[in-house]
Amino acid sequence: MHNFYSDTQTKPSAAMRAAMAEAEVGDEQRGLDPTTNALNERVADLLGKEAAVFLPSGTLCNEIAIAVHCRPGEEIICHRSAHIIAAEGGGPAALSGVMLYPLDSDDGVLDPAQVEGAIRPESRYLPRSRLLSVEQTANLTGGTVWPVATLDAVAETAKSRGLATHMDGARLVNAAIASGEAPAVHARGYDSVWLDLSKGLGCPVGAVLAGSRAFIDEAWRFKQRWGGAMRQSGIIAAAGLYALDHNVERLTDDHDRARRIGRALAQLPGVAGINDIQSNLVFVDLTPEAPDAETLVAELLDEGIMIGAFGPRRLRIVTHLDVGDAAADAVIAALTARLG
Repeated sequence: MHNFYSDTQTKPSAAMRAAMAEAEVGDEQRGLDPTTNALNERVADLLGKEAAVFLPSGTLCNEIAIAVHCRPGEEIICHRSAHIIAAEGGGPAALSGVMLYPLDSDDGVLDPAQVEGAIRPESRYLPRSRLLSVEQTANLTGGTVWPVATLDAVAETAKSRGLATHMDGARLVNAAIASGEAPAVHARGYDSVWLDLSKGLGCPVGAVLAGSRAFIDEAWRFKQRWGGAMRQSGIIAAAGLYALDHNVERLTDDHDRARRIGRALAQLPGVAGINDIQSNLVFVDLTPEAPDAETLVAELLDEGIMIGAFGPRRLRIVTHLDVGDAAADAVIAALTARLG
C-alpha cells in the first residue's frame, strides 16, 4: 500500500522502535520520567519557550491552550479552515465554552488589518476578544507556510489590544524547513505553541505544548483533569527524541516529492488546478468532466494507493517518510491514466 492519505499514516521505523524499547522510564505524573522530561526540555528550547508538556495529541494541545487562555463566553479569532473549527468536534465550545470568530483568506494566512477588524470593542453586550490562534502550516488551504513577518505582525496586532496568542504548530517543523527559519523564530510572537510528533516526524503518537512556566503549570491542571496525564510515558516520548535527531532535515525530501507530484498532475486535462505547493501537501482540483473525487479514491485504493477526497472535486495527496519515489511514480501513473 502506498499511503498518501496523510502524514499521520507514518509508522515507527525499526530504529525508532528500538529507541522506544530501550527508553529509561519513570512516573511522568511525579516528574520522574527522565525521557519525557528530556523531550519536554528539548522541545521548549526548540520553540524558544520556558517549559513544555508532553501530550497524547495535537487536538489536546489546542484544547488545553484554549482552556488556559480563555474563559467561558470569550472569543477566539482564527481562520475559517482552522483545525479547532474543522477537526476537533466542537471542542472549544464543549470544553471551554468559548466562541470562534472565523476569518477568510484563500491561503489560510491572515493579515493585521483582518485581525484588527475582528477584535471586539469593549462592551458588556459583546463577547470579549481573548485569543488569536494561527495554524502553521495552514493545512486545509494547501499547506501554506505563513511568512515569519506576517506571523510577527498579526501577533503584535493582537497583543497591542490585550489578546493572548496561540500557534497550532502541527506542521511547524515542515514550515521551518521550507522557510529556512528556526521553529523558535516562527513561534516568537506566540504565548503558546505546540508541534506534532506523529505527522512528518514519524512517531506513532504524541505532541508537545510549550509556553511560559506559568502557562505550562496551568496546562498540567487540564492535562490531569481531562485524562491526558500518563505514567511511564518515556516509552513513547523516546520516539519524539529519536525523530528530532533523525527525521527533521529529511522533510525536504517530502517537500520536493510533493512538488514533483504536483508538477506532473498539473499537466493533465482532468485537473483544473493545483495548490501552490510550499510543504508536503498536494491539493488537486478536478474539472467538471473528470471523475469525482470519491470515485478516484476508490479506484486508486483498488490498486494499492490511498489518497484523500476533500469535497466532491478535490483530492489531497500528502507526502511523508513512508512514501518514496516509487510511490510517487505510482500515484502519478494512476491519476494520469484517469485524468490524462
